[in-house]
Order: sequence, then C-alpha cells, then structure tokens
Amino acid sequence: MGFLDQSTNNIILDAVLTDLGREALSRNDGSFSIFKFAFADDEVDYTHIVNFGRTVGKEKIEKNTPVLEATTQGNLGLKSKLISFNNDSLTRLPTLQLVTSLTDDILTLSRTGTSSTEPTTETIQVRQVLIGAGTADPDLTDFSYTVTCDYRFLYIVNAVPDSVDDNSISKYTVEADATVSSQNLSSVSLTLAARALSDDAFAEASADGTYVKRPITVTGVNSGASKTFTIRIS
Repeated sequence: MGFLDQSTNNIILDAVLTDLGREALSRNDGSFSIFKFAFADDEVDYTHIVNFGRTVGKEKIEKNTPVLEATTQGNLGLKSKLISFNNDSLTRLPTLQLVTSLTDDILTLSRTGTSSTEPTTETIQVRQVLIGAGTADPDLTDFSYTVTCDYRFLYIVNAVPDSVDDNSISKYTVEADATVSSQNLSSVSLTLAARALSDDAFAEASADGTYVKRPITVTGVNSGASKTFTIRIS
C-alpha cells in the first residue's frame, strides 16, 4: 500500500495485493484472509529533522517526500518496517554491529568451483549494541534473527532457509547465541559459505571477472534493527 500525495489536501491510498496475496486469493477456497498489516518509512529522509528541527523538519518531510506507488513485490514493498513498543519511556534503541576486524564490512569467500571439495567458510558474529550506559528494555532483546541472502551464491552452513522468493532471495530464521549480556543484549553467530559455481556462471555474475558481490542482511526479530554487509566471492 502506498500513500500518494498529489500536493493537495487530499491523501490518496494506493492499495494492491502482492504476488503472493494474489496467488492466495486465486485459490478461491476461503483460505485468503488479511489478519495483520505493517507500515514502513522507506521514502522518509529524517535528515530534515536533524537540519531543521522537529516542527519545520516534519513539515518538509510531509511536503517534499516523494512517496512511491504500491508494488506487487512483497520483498520490495516494505524494507524499513515501523515497529511499536509498549514502553512509552524509550529514548534509545539498540542497533546491530558486525563483529569483524575487516574494514567496510566486506567479507571474502572463495567459490568451490564444480569439484566436490568442502567449501571455504567464514564465521561471523552480529551483536546488539546500545549506545551509552544502562540496559535495554527486555522487549528489545532479540532471541532470534532473520537473515536474507542470495540463494544462488551464498548459504548458511547447517541451516535450511524458510523460503526462497522469485528473485532467489533466501530467508533464514536463526536462533540467537545462548548468552545474553548484562545490558539485555544478544548476538547471533553465522557460518557462511559460497555455493559451487561454474566458471561460466561466475563470469556472467561478475562485473570484473574477479569478484561477485552480494549483500546479506541480518534483522533482529524483536528490535527490528538490521545490519547489511557485503560478501565478496572470489
């Protein structure tokens, strides 16, 4: 669903079913039922608040934000979902941090080729971070994480994806590490591997013939915080 502002006093709602929703509706067996919804703020530029303050910045966001039309691709429609909490006193939310000594959040894996050799792997950790002292609200502790990556090139070792969409983006649900910090913050450890690729498939996907770059996004189920980093496949 999209909110279309035509620079008038009218607010136009553009609502469409996603491809998955249309598929469910086409079954015509009574199983299709809308029981929840979500909002997102993908188009909002919050630097207006930083630059002009809450009052003027809010007005600039309302008048100048180019809001997109609704899309039928569910994985593109809502990238930055809004979340709500029962605690009205929250002033800080935890963020996610990739624990690595590498710069630019780029990790490198070697493809296995077409042989039967074991793939090279990289174990990384993503952890919740709360800026400043104090503890996080227990409702913000992530006990599981959602991980998305390109199914054609990458996978999580010893894990089965929950789904793979039409764009070959796989979605995993991974349990958090057993230990929770004194700030009520958790972490998740992932062992990543590159899939076996033929030379032709690698050359087709590579921009320079040397590397294939693909993003991985880790999102906390409770906090909604996300972290995206790049895997470089050589």
